[in-house]
Amino acid sequence: AFEWLGRHWQREATERMVTTRRQSMGMAAAKAKASPKKATAKATPKKKASSKTVSWSDTAGTGVQEGGFFRSLGALLLLLSTPPFTLALWSIFVQHGGSATSFALHLSDRKNWKPFLDSLPTLSWEATYYIAAFGAFQAALQLLVPGKEFVGPASPKGNRPVYKANGVESYLITLVAFFACWKYTSFEPARVYDQFGEMLNALNIFGNVLCLFLTVKGCYFPSSTDSGSTGSFLFDYFWGTELYPRIGKHFDIKQWTNCRMGLMGWSVLPLCFMAKQLEQTGTIANSMLICVILMNVYVFKFFLWETGYFCTMDIAHDRAGFYICWGCLVWVPSVYTSPALHLVHHPTELSTPVAAAIAGLGLLMIYINWAADEQRKIFRATGGKAKVWGREPKYIKATYKTAKGQTKTSLLLLSGWWGIARHFHYVPEILSSFFWTAPALFDHVMPYFYVIFLTILLFDRAFRDDARCAAKYGKYWDAYKKQVPYLFFPGF
Repeated sequence: AFEWLGRHWQREATERMVTTRRQSMGMAAAKAKASPKKATAKATPKKKASSKTVSWSDTAGTGVQEGGFFRSLGALLLLLSTPPFTLALWSIFVQHGGSATSFALHLSDRKNWKPFLDSLPTLSWEATYYIAAFGAFQAALQLLVPGKEFVGPASPKGNRPVYKANGVESYLITLVAFFACWKYTSFEPARVYDQFGEMLNALNIFGNVLCLFLTVKGCYFPSSTDSGSTGSFLFDYFWGTELYPRIGKHFDIKQWTNCRMGLMGWSVLPLCFMAKQLEQTGTIANSMLICVILMNVYVFKFFLWETGYFCTMDIAHDRAGFYICWGCLVWVPSVYTSPALHLVHHPTELSTPVAAAIAGLGLLMIYINWAADEQRKIFRATGGKAKVWGREPKYIKATYKTAKGQTKTSLLLLSGWWGIARHFHYVPEILSSFFWTAPALFDHVMPYFYVIFLTILLFDRAFRDDARCAAKYGKYWDAYKKQVPYLFFPGF
Protein backbone atom coordinates (compact mmCIF):
# COMPACT_ATOMS: atom_id res chain seq x y z
CA ALA A 1 0.00 0.00 0.00
CA PHE A 2 2.85 2.40 0.87
CA GLU A 3 4.54 1.56 -2.42
CA TRP A 4 1.41 2.07 -4.55
CA LEU A 5 0.17 5.26 -2.87
CA GLY A 6 3.63 6.73 -2.73
CA ARG A 7 4.32 5.90 -6.36
CA HIS A 8 1.02 7.60 -7.32
CA TRP A 9 2.03 10.76 -5.41
CA GLN A 10 5.54 10.69 -6.87
CA ARG A 11 4.17 10.28 -10.40
CA GLU A 12 2.07 13.43 -10.00
CA ALA A 13 5.00 15.38 -8.54
CA THR A 14 7.25 14.25 -11.37
CA GLU A 15 4.67 15.13 -14.02
CA ARG A 16 4.21 18.62 -12.59
CA MET A 17 7.96 19.21 -12.46
CA VAL A 18 8.70 17.84 -15.94
CA THR A 19 5.67 19.49 -17.57
CA THR A 20 6.54 22.89 -16.10
CA ARG A 21 10.13 22.58 -17.25
CA ARG A 22 9.22 21.49 -20.77
CA GLN A 23 6.57 24.19 -21.10
CA SER A 24 8.98 26.93 -20.10
CA MET A 25 11.68 25.62 -22.46
CA GLY A 26 9.35 25.03 -25.39
CA MET A 27 7.12 28.11 -25.18
CA ALA A 28 9.31 30.33 -27.32
CA ALA A 29 9.85 27.61 -29.92
CA ALA A 30 6.11 26.91 -30.09
CA LYS A 31 5.31 30.59 -30.69
CA ALA A 32 7.94 30.86 -33.40
CA LYS A 33 6.56 27.89 -35.29
CA ALA A 34 2.95 29.05 -35.06
CA SER A 35 1.51 30.34 -38.37
CA PRO A 36 -1.41 32.83 -38.68
CA LYS A 37 -2.67 31.01 -41.80
CA LYS A 38 -3.21 27.87 -39.79
CA ALA A 39 -5.15 29.60 -37.05
CA THR A 40 -8.29 27.66 -37.98
CA ALA A 41 -6.57 24.34 -37.47
CA LYS A 42 -7.98 22.22 -34.69
CA ALA A 43 -5.97 22.42 -31.48
CA THR A 44 -4.54 19.10 -30.42
CA PRO A 45 -5.04 18.46 -26.73
CA LYS A 46 -1.74 18.18 -24.90
CA LYS A 47 -0.99 14.72 -23.68
CA LYS A 48 -0.28 14.30 -20.01
CA ALA A 49 3.36 13.66 -19.29
CA SER A 50 4.15 10.10 -18.36
CA SER A 51 6.54 9.28 -15.55
CA LYS A 52 7.82 6.42 -17.69
CA THR A 53 9.42 8.91 -20.07
CA VAL A 54 11.13 10.92 -17.33
CA SER A 55 14.82 11.27 -18.12
CA TRP A 56 17.68 11.29 -15.65
CA SER A 57 18.21 15.04 -16.05
CA ASP A 58 14.48 15.78 -15.63
CA THR A 59 14.58 14.52 -12.05
CA ALA A 60 17.31 17.06 -11.27
CA GLY A 61 18.69 14.98 -8.47
CA THR A 62 15.41 14.79 -6.57
CA GLY A 63 15.30 11.01 -6.73
CA VAL A 64 11.70 11.33 -7.97
CA GLN A 65 11.54 8.38 -10.32
CA GLU A 66 9.03 5.62 -10.89
CA GLY A 67 9.91 2.45 -9.01
CA GLY A 68 11.52 4.12 -6.00
CA PHE A 69 11.30 2.28 -2.68
CA PHE A 70 10.51 5.02 -0.15
CA ARG A 71 7.52 7.20 -0.81
CA SER A 72 5.30 9.52 1.20
CA LEU A 73 3.59 7.09 3.56
CA GLY A 74 6.58 4.82 3.65
CA ALA A 75 8.68 7.84 4.57
CA LEU A 76 6.25 8.69 7.38
CA LEU A 77 6.44 5.14 8.69
CA LEU A 78 10.23 5.28 8.78
CA LEU A 79 10.28 8.75 10.34
CA LEU A 80 8.08 7.52 13.19
CA SER A 81 9.53 4.05 13.70
CA THR A 82 13.31 4.25 13.27
CA PRO A 83 14.18 6.68 16.12
CA PRO A 84 12.42 4.60 18.83
CA PHE A 85 13.76 1.43 17.23
CA THR A 86 17.33 2.54 17.93
CA LEU A 87 16.47 2.70 21.65
CA ALA A 88 14.67 -0.64 21.47
CA LEU A 89 17.80 -2.14 19.93
CA TRP A 90 19.90 -0.64 22.73
CA SER A 91 17.54 -2.19 25.30
CA ILE A 92 17.70 -5.61 23.63
CA PHE A 93 21.50 -5.72 23.76
CA VAL A 94 22.15 -3.91 27.04
CA GLN A 95 19.14 -4.89 29.18
CA HIS A 96 18.15 -8.25 27.66
CA GLY A 97 21.44 -9.85 26.66
CA GLY A 98 20.72 -9.64 22.94
CA SER A 99 17.48 -11.63 23.20
CA ALA A 100 14.57 -10.20 21.22
CA THR A 101 12.35 -12.88 22.78
CA SER A 102 13.17 -11.69 26.30
CA PHE A 103 12.49 -8.10 25.23
CA ALA A 104 9.13 -9.00 23.67
CA LEU A 105 8.01 -11.14 26.63
CA HIS A 106 8.96 -8.38 29.04
CA LEU A 107 6.79 -5.86 27.19
CA SER A 108 3.92 -8.32 26.70
CA ASP A 109 3.05 -7.80 30.38
CA ARG A 110 1.49 -4.36 30.86
CA LYS A 111 2.83 -4.24 34.41
CA ASN A 112 6.33 -3.89 32.96
CA TRP A 113 5.56 -0.90 30.74
CA LYS A 114 6.16 1.82 33.32
CA PRO A 115 9.35 0.22 34.75
CA PHE A 116 10.57 -0.23 31.17
CA LEU A 117 9.96 3.42 30.29
CA ASP A 118 11.64 4.49 33.53
CA SER A 119 14.67 2.37 32.67
CA LEU A 120 15.22 3.98 29.28
CA PRO A 121 18.06 6.49 28.99
CA THR A 122 17.28 10.20 28.89
CA LEU A 123 19.87 12.91 28.24
CA SER A 124 23.12 13.72 29.99
CA TRP A 125 25.77 16.40 29.73
CA GLU A 126 28.44 13.71 29.52
CA ALA A 127 26.87 12.06 26.47
CA THR A 128 26.30 15.44 24.81
CA TYR A 129 29.92 16.39 25.48
CA TYR A 130 31.22 13.19 23.83
CA ILE A 131 29.16 13.87 20.70
CA ALA A 132 30.00 17.57 20.50
CA ALA A 133 33.72 16.98 21.04
CA PHE A 134 33.87 14.18 18.47
CA GLY A 135 31.82 16.13 15.92
CA ALA A 136 33.95 19.27 16.30
CA PHE A 137 37.16 17.22 16.09
CA GLN A 138 36.01 15.52 12.88
CA ALA A 139 34.92 18.85 11.36
CA ALA A 140 38.37 20.28 12.12
CA LEU A 141 40.10 17.29 10.53
CA GLN A 142 37.88 17.55 7.44
CA LEU A 143 38.78 21.22 6.98
CA LEU A 144 42.40 21.40 8.18
CA VAL A 145 44.12 18.11 7.32
CA PRO A 146 45.85 18.42 3.92
CA GLY A 147 44.52 16.30 1.08
CA LYS A 148 44.34 16.09 -2.68
CA GLU A 149 41.55 17.90 -4.47
CA PHE A 150 38.97 15.57 -5.98
CA VAL A 151 36.29 16.65 -8.44
CA GLY A 152 33.08 14.65 -8.21
CA PRO A 153 30.97 13.43 -11.14
CA ALA A 154 28.62 15.75 -13.01
CA SER A 155 25.25 16.07 -11.31
CA PRO A 156 21.90 16.08 -13.18
CA LYS A 157 22.16 19.89 -13.26
CA GLY A 158 25.75 19.78 -14.52
CA ASN A 159 27.45 20.70 -11.21
CA ARG A 160 30.73 19.07 -10.20
CA PRO A 161 31.45 19.30 -6.45
CA VAL A 162 35.04 19.59 -5.25
CA TYR A 163 36.23 17.63 -2.18
CA LYS A 164 39.38 17.38 -0.12
CA ALA A 165 40.38 13.71 -0.01
CA ASN A 166 41.95 13.38 3.46
CA GLY A 167 40.03 10.41 4.82
CA VAL A 168 42.97 8.07 5.47
CA GLU A 169 44.94 10.76 7.27
CA SER A 170 41.88 11.73 9.34
CA TYR A 171 41.23 8.07 10.24
CA LEU A 172 44.80 7.52 11.45
CA ILE A 173 44.80 10.79 13.41
CA THR A 174 41.48 9.80 15.02
CA LEU A 175 42.84 6.44 16.20
CA VAL A 176 46.05 7.98 17.52
CA ALA A 177 44.03 10.64 19.37
CA PHE A 178 41.69 7.98 20.79
CA PHE A 179 44.47 5.83 22.27
CA ALA A 180 46.44 8.89 23.42
CA CYS A 181 43.42 10.24 25.30
CA TRP A 182 42.82 6.79 26.81
CA LYS A 183 46.40 6.56 28.05
CA TYR A 184 47.31 10.12 28.99
CA THR A 185 44.04 11.79 30.02
CA SER A 186 41.07 11.07 32.27
CA PHE A 187 39.05 9.80 29.30
CA GLU A 188 37.69 6.29 29.92
CA PRO A 189 36.33 4.67 26.73
CA ALA A 190 34.19 2.31 28.81
CA ARG A 191 32.14 5.33 29.84
CA VAL A 192 31.00 5.66 26.23
CA TYR A 193 29.34 2.26 26.59
CA ASP A 194 27.74 3.37 29.88
CA GLN A 195 26.42 6.52 28.19
CA PHE A 196 25.57 4.95 24.84
CA GLY A 197 21.79 5.11 25.34
CA GLU A 198 22.01 8.78 26.31
CA MET A 199 24.21 9.39 23.28
CA LEU A 200 21.58 7.86 20.99
CA ASN A 201 18.97 10.21 22.44
CA ALA A 202 21.21 13.24 21.90
CA LEU A 203 22.04 12.10 18.36
CA ASN A 204 18.35 11.60 17.60
CA ILE A 205 17.57 15.18 18.65
CA PHE A 206 20.55 16.65 16.82
CA GLY A 207 19.91 14.56 13.70
CA ASN A 208 16.31 15.71 13.39
CA VAL A 209 17.21 19.36 14.00
CA LEU A 210 19.91 19.11 11.32
CA CYS A 211 17.43 17.58 8.86
CA LEU A 212 14.98 20.43 9.49
CA PHE A 213 17.78 22.92 8.86
CA LEU A 214 18.77 21.14 5.64
CA THR A 215 15.15 21.07 4.43
CA VAL A 216 14.82 24.83 4.81
CA LYS A 217 18.32 25.53 3.49
CA GLY A 218 17.77 23.53 0.31
CA CYS A 219 14.60 25.48 -0.49
CA TYR A 220 15.80 29.00 0.36
CA PHE A 221 19.62 29.02 0.61
CA PRO A 222 20.90 26.18 -1.60
CA SER A 223 24.59 25.69 -2.28
CA SER A 224 23.97 24.60 -5.89
CA THR A 225 21.22 24.33 -8.49
CA ASP A 226 20.71 20.64 -7.57
CA SER A 227 18.06 21.60 -5.06
CA GLY A 228 14.39 22.34 -4.57
CA SER A 229 11.18 20.86 -3.23
CA THR A 230 9.39 17.74 -4.44
CA GLY A 231 6.06 19.32 -3.53
CA SER A 232 5.67 17.53 -0.18
CA PHE A 233 7.25 18.83 3.02
CA LEU A 234 7.11 15.34 4.49
CA PHE A 235 9.03 13.81 1.63
CA ASP A 236 11.37 16.81 1.45
CA TYR A 237 12.27 16.27 5.10
CA PHE A 238 12.79 12.55 4.56
CA TRP A 239 14.62 12.65 1.22
CA GLY A 240 16.19 16.12 1.37
CA THR A 241 15.95 19.27 -0.70
CA GLU A 242 19.61 19.60 -1.70
CA LEU A 243 22.15 17.28 -3.26
CA TYR A 244 25.36 18.99 -2.14
CA PRO A 245 24.65 21.18 0.93
CA ARG A 246 27.62 23.14 2.23
CA ILE A 247 28.37 25.70 4.89
CA GLY A 248 30.59 28.23 3.23
CA LYS A 249 32.62 27.06 0.28
CA HIS A 250 34.56 24.15 1.74
CA PHE A 251 32.56 22.42 4.51
CA ASP A 252 30.51 19.69 2.84
CA ILE A 253 27.75 18.55 5.18
CA LYS A 254 27.21 15.12 3.62
CA GLN A 255 30.91 14.34 3.78
CA TRP A 256 30.81 15.22 7.48
CA THR A 257 27.67 13.23 8.36
CA ASN A 258 28.42 10.21 6.18
CA CYS A 259 32.19 9.85 6.29
CA ARG A 260 33.33 11.64 9.43
CA MET A 261 30.51 11.13 11.93
CA GLY A 262 29.06 7.88 10.57
CA LEU A 263 32.04 5.87 9.36
CA MET A 264 34.62 7.36 11.75
CA GLY A 265 32.23 6.81 14.64
CA TRP A 266 31.81 3.21 13.48
CA SER A 267 35.55 2.68 13.94
CA VAL A 268 35.73 4.24 17.44
CA LEU A 269 32.56 2.92 19.12
CA PRO A 270 33.55 -0.78 18.90
CA LEU A 271 36.86 0.16 20.55
CA CYS A 272 34.86 1.68 23.42
CA PHE A 273 32.78 -1.48 23.71
CA MET A 274 35.97 -3.53 23.76
CA ALA A 275 37.26 -1.31 26.59
CA LYS A 276 34.07 -2.05 28.54
CA GLN A 277 34.61 -5.78 28.20
CA LEU A 278 38.19 -5.30 29.40
CA GLU A 279 36.92 -3.31 32.40
CA GLN A 280 34.36 -6.00 33.30
CA THR A 281 36.38 -9.16 32.75
CA GLY A 282 39.99 -8.00 32.90
CA THR A 283 40.63 -9.43 29.43
CA ILE A 284 39.49 -9.15 25.82
CA ALA A 285 37.96 -12.27 24.29
CA ASN A 286 39.21 -13.22 20.84
CA SER A 287 35.60 -13.02 19.58
CA MET A 288 35.50 -9.31 20.45
CA LEU A 289 38.98 -8.78 19.04
CA ILE A 290 38.07 -10.34 15.67
CA CYS A 291 34.85 -8.31 15.46
CA VAL A 292 36.57 -4.99 16.25
CA ILE A 293 39.56 -5.64 13.96
CA LEU A 294 37.38 -6.61 10.98
CA MET A 295 35.17 -3.56 11.45
CA ASN A 296 38.18 -1.25 11.58
CA VAL A 297 39.81 -2.89 8.56
CA TYR A 298 36.54 -2.32 6.68
CA VAL A 299 36.42 1.34 7.74
CA PHE A 300 40.08 1.81 6.77
CA LYS A 301 39.28 0.23 3.40
CA PHE A 302 36.45 2.73 3.03
CA PHE A 303 38.74 5.71 3.56
CA LEU A 304 41.29 4.29 1.12
CA TRP A 305 38.44 4.37 -1.40
CA GLU A 306 36.76 7.57 -0.16
CA THR A 307 37.05 9.37 -3.51
CA GLY A 308 35.21 6.44 -5.06
CA TYR A 309 32.46 6.91 -2.48
CA PHE A 310 32.01 10.49 -3.69
CA CYS A 311 30.80 8.98 -7.00
CA THR A 312 28.25 6.59 -5.46
CA MET A 313 24.49 6.92 -5.03
CA ASP A 314 24.83 8.13 -1.42
CA ILE A 315 26.64 11.27 -2.52
CA ALA A 316 25.92 11.79 -6.21
CA HIS A 317 22.21 10.88 -6.24
CA ASP A 318 20.60 10.66 -2.78
CA ARG A 319 19.82 14.06 -1.29
CA ALA A 320 20.81 15.25 2.18
CA GLY A 321 17.76 14.52 4.32
CA PHE A 322 16.60 12.16 7.06
CA TYR A 323 17.29 9.11 4.90
CA ILE A 324 21.00 9.84 4.54
CA CYS A 325 22.00 12.32 7.26
CA TRP A 326 19.95 11.02 10.19
CA GLY A 327 20.85 7.53 9.06
CA CYS A 328 24.58 8.20 9.29
CA LEU A 329 24.30 10.14 12.55
CA VAL A 330 22.00 7.72 14.44
CA TRP A 331 21.31 4.50 12.52
CA VAL A 332 24.97 3.74 11.81
CA PRO A 333 26.19 3.97 15.44
CA SER A 334 23.09 2.11 16.66
CA VAL A 335 22.85 -0.73 14.13
CA TYR A 336 26.26 -1.08 12.48
CA THR A 337 28.12 -1.42 15.79
CA SER A 338 25.53 -3.78 17.34
CA PRO A 339 27.61 -7.01 16.98
CA ALA A 340 30.36 -5.46 19.13
CA LEU A 341 27.74 -4.10 21.56
CA HIS A 342 26.35 -7.62 21.96
CA LEU A 343 29.80 -9.12 22.60
CA VAL A 344 30.42 -6.85 25.62
CA HIS A 345 28.45 -9.28 27.83
CA HIS A 346 29.25 -12.38 25.78
CA PRO A 347 33.06 -12.81 26.03
CA THR A 348 33.22 -16.03 24.01
CA GLU A 349 36.64 -17.60 23.46
CA LEU A 350 36.74 -19.23 20.04
CA SER A 351 39.04 -22.10 19.23
CA THR A 352 42.13 -21.11 17.28
CA PRO A 353 41.05 -22.80 13.99
CA VAL A 354 37.56 -21.22 14.15
CA ALA A 355 38.94 -17.79 15.04
CA ALA A 356 41.50 -17.99 12.23
CA ALA A 357 38.88 -19.12 9.69
CA ILE A 358 36.45 -16.32 10.59
CA ALA A 359 39.17 -13.66 10.58
CA GLY A 360 40.72 -14.94 7.35
CA LEU A 361 37.43 -15.15 5.44
CA GLY A 362 36.36 -11.76 6.75
CA LEU A 363 39.60 -10.15 5.56
CA LEU A 364 39.23 -11.87 2.18
CA MET A 365 35.69 -10.53 1.69
CA ILE A 366 36.78 -7.00 2.64
CA TYR A 367 39.67 -7.25 0.17
CA ILE A 368 37.43 -8.43 -2.69
CA ASN A 369 34.98 -5.62 -1.98
CA TRP A 370 37.82 -3.09 -2.01
CA ALA A 371 39.42 -4.62 -5.14
CA ALA A 372 36.16 -4.37 -7.10
CA ASP A 373 35.57 -0.73 -6.12
CA GLU A 374 39.20 0.20 -6.70
CA GLN A 375 39.23 -1.52 -10.10
CA ARG A 376 36.36 0.64 -11.33
CA LYS A 377 37.79 3.80 -9.77
CA ILE A 378 41.18 3.35 -11.51
CA PHE A 379 39.45 2.43 -14.78
CA ARG A 380 37.46 5.67 -14.71
CA ALA A 381 40.39 7.81 -13.57
CA THR A 382 42.53 6.61 -16.49
CA GLY A 383 39.78 6.95 -19.08
CA GLY A 384 39.68 3.20 -19.66
CA LYS A 385 43.42 2.89 -20.33
CA ALA A 386 44.35 0.86 -17.25
CA LYS A 387 44.55 -2.90 -17.67
CA VAL A 388 42.01 -5.04 -15.83
CA TRP A 389 43.28 -8.38 -14.56
CA GLY A 390 46.27 -8.02 -16.87
CA ARG A 391 44.24 -7.46 -20.03
CA GLU A 392 42.89 -4.55 -22.02
CA PRO A 393 39.44 -3.73 -20.58
CA LYS A 394 36.19 -4.11 -22.45
CA TYR A 395 33.75 -1.28 -22.00
CA ILE A 396 30.89 0.68 -23.51
CA LYS A 397 31.29 4.39 -24.12
CA ALA A 398 27.97 5.88 -23.02
CA THR A 399 26.77 9.45 -23.47
CA TYR A 400 24.07 11.28 -21.55
CA LYS A 401 22.72 14.82 -21.21
CA THR A 402 22.44 17.05 -18.16
CA ALA A 403 19.50 19.39 -17.48
CA LYS A 404 21.53 22.19 -19.11
CA GLY A 405 21.72 20.21 -22.34
CA GLN A 406 25.42 19.41 -21.94
CA THR A 407 26.55 16.07 -23.38
CA LYS A 408 28.69 14.01 -21.00
CA THR A 409 30.47 10.68 -21.38
CA SER A 410 30.78 7.71 -19.05
CA LEU A 411 32.59 4.40 -19.50
CA LEU A 412 30.67 1.25 -18.51
CA LEU A 413 33.18 -1.44 -17.56
CA LEU A 414 32.55 -4.98 -18.84
CA SER A 415 35.74 -6.65 -17.56
CA GLY A 416 37.11 -7.89 -14.25
CA TRP A 417 34.80 -7.95 -11.26
CA TRP A 418 32.31 -5.84 -13.22
CA GLY A 419 31.97 -8.48 -15.94
CA ILE A 420 30.74 -11.03 -13.38
CA ALA A 421 27.59 -9.10 -12.41
CA ARG A 422 26.46 -5.49 -12.33
CA HIS A 423 26.56 -5.33 -8.52
CA PHE A 424 28.82 -8.22 -7.61
CA HIS A 425 30.73 -5.99 -5.16
CA TYR A 426 27.70 -6.07 -2.83
CA VAL A 427 28.14 -9.82 -2.28
CA PRO A 428 31.52 -9.63 -0.47
CA GLU A 429 30.25 -6.59 1.43
CA ILE A 430 27.33 -8.59 2.84
CA LEU A 431 29.60 -11.55 3.58
CA SER A 432 32.17 -9.38 5.35
CA SER A 433 29.41 -8.15 7.70
CA PHE A 434 28.47 -11.76 8.36
CA PHE A 435 32.04 -12.67 9.32
CA TRP A 436 32.49 -9.84 11.83
CA THR A 437 29.16 -10.89 13.36
CA ALA A 438 29.94 -14.64 13.37
CA PRO A 439 32.08 -14.39 16.56
CA ALA A 440 28.78 -13.81 18.40
CA LEU A 441 27.87 -17.37 17.36
CA PHE A 442 24.21 -18.29 16.88
CA ASP A 443 22.50 -18.21 20.26
CA HIS A 444 20.56 -15.07 19.28
CA VAL A 445 19.26 -13.62 16.03
CA MET A 446 19.60 -9.91 16.89
CA PRO A 447 23.40 -9.68 16.47
CA TYR A 448 22.69 -10.52 12.82
CA PHE A 449 20.18 -7.72 12.42
CA TYR A 450 22.80 -5.58 10.67
CA VAL A 451 23.53 -8.37 8.17
CA ILE A 452 19.81 -8.69 7.40
CA PHE A 453 19.37 -4.92 7.14
CA LEU A 454 22.44 -4.54 4.90
CA THR A 455 21.18 -7.25 2.55
CA ILE A 456 17.82 -5.50 2.16
CA LEU A 457 19.52 -2.10 1.79
CA LEU A 458 21.92 -3.25 -0.92
CA PHE A 459 19.27 -5.18 -2.84
CA ASP A 460 17.11 -2.05 -2.87
CA ARG A 461 20.09 0.09 -3.83
CA ALA A 462 20.97 -2.25 -6.70
CA PHE A 463 17.48 -1.99 -8.19
CA ARG A 464 17.38 1.80 -7.69
CA ASP A 465 20.80 2.14 -9.29
CA ASP A 466 19.70 0.05 -12.27
CA ALA A 467 16.62 2.25 -12.72
CA ARG A 468 18.72 5.42 -12.45
CA CYS A 469 21.29 4.15 -14.96
CA ALA A 470 18.55 3.09 -17.38
CA ALA A 471 17.11 6.62 -17.26
CA LYS A 472 20.56 8.18 -17.55
CA TYR A 473 22.18 6.05 -20.28
CA GLY A 474 19.17 4.65 -22.19
CA LYS A 475 20.23 2.40 -25.06
CA TYR A 476 23.78 2.18 -23.74
CA TRP A 477 22.53 0.66 -20.50
CA ASP A 478 20.42 -1.83 -22.46
CA ALA A 479 23.54 -2.88 -24.37
CA TYR A 480 25.47 -3.13 -21.09
CA LYS A 481 22.80 -5.38 -19.55
CA LYS A 482 22.94 -7.71 -22.53
CA GLN A 483 26.65 -8.31 -21.90
CA VAL A 484 26.37 -8.34 -18.08
CA PRO A 485 22.90 -9.83 -17.56
CA TYR A 486 23.10 -10.71 -13.86
CA LEU A 487 22.47 -8.30 -11.02
CA PHE A 488 24.52 -9.84 -8.16
CA PHE A 489 26.22 -13.02 -9.32
CA PRO A 490 26.01 -15.40 -12.29
CA GLY A 491 22.82 -17.43 -12.46
CA PHE A 492 20.84 -15.06 -10.25
